[in-house]
Amino acid sequence: MKLFQVRKGQFVFYQNELHKVYSVKPMFKNSVHMYRLKDMEQVLTKASLIDLYRPQHGDTFIFYGKRYTIDKDTRPEPGDYILIIKPAPDFLDHYSLNEIEKVDNVDGGNVVTTRDNGVKHNEYVVMVPGRKEGSQEVAYFDKNLVPEAQRIEDESITYLAESDNELKPVVGDIYNDVKSDVKAMIVGMSKTEVIFGHGVRVHVAELLNEDHFQLVYRYEEDI
Repeated sequence: MKLFQVRKGQFVFYQNELHKVYSVKPMFKNSVHMYRLKDMEQVLTKASLIDLYRPQHGDTFIFYGKRYTIDKDTRPEPGDYILIIKPAPDFLDHYSLNEIEKVDNVDGGNVVTTRDNGVKHNEYVVMVPGRKEGSQEVAYFDKNLVPEAQRIEDESITYLAESDNELKPVVGDIYNDVKSDVKAMIVGMSKTEVIFGHGVRVHVAELLNEDHFQLVYRYEEDI
């Protein structure tokens, strides 16, 4: 479905692959700023070139080199990723449509994420690692257009380190954590997460969310 009004957080197909809109700046010709979910490659485009997609139960897609399946019936556990599909944040919480957050602890069906957001059970679905039987492929609009070799590579997180992405955080980078109003340095990293000096752990994709994190200093620029 073509979009006439694009908003932040929407999942869209662009050039046959699933993307997420992270900013809309109407004053520019290419007003839609988004990243490709499989590798976080940033893209600038316009609404006429994208198609809206609303994620649903049973969808399977690639998020930063790893495949997940959306399951509304799975109960989350600490360490799981959730997709927030019906955001209704309280005053002290900071999240919006289709944000992906990591579960820190669970209270009944409600969760607290590693970003200290309290998310109610009716606001999210769980992203189960891997492809579940009977799932629907949505990493690509038409998977028949994607060579098998590329599909295999897309699910190999090892190639991400060599890809030419703008998002390449390193230990020493400093970001402003908007929620806590703290300037914090990245002090540790895994393949998918960064650890800040003030104890916050987030997926690297969250660093693209300018409402959550704003780059203050990039370590590599001074090397």
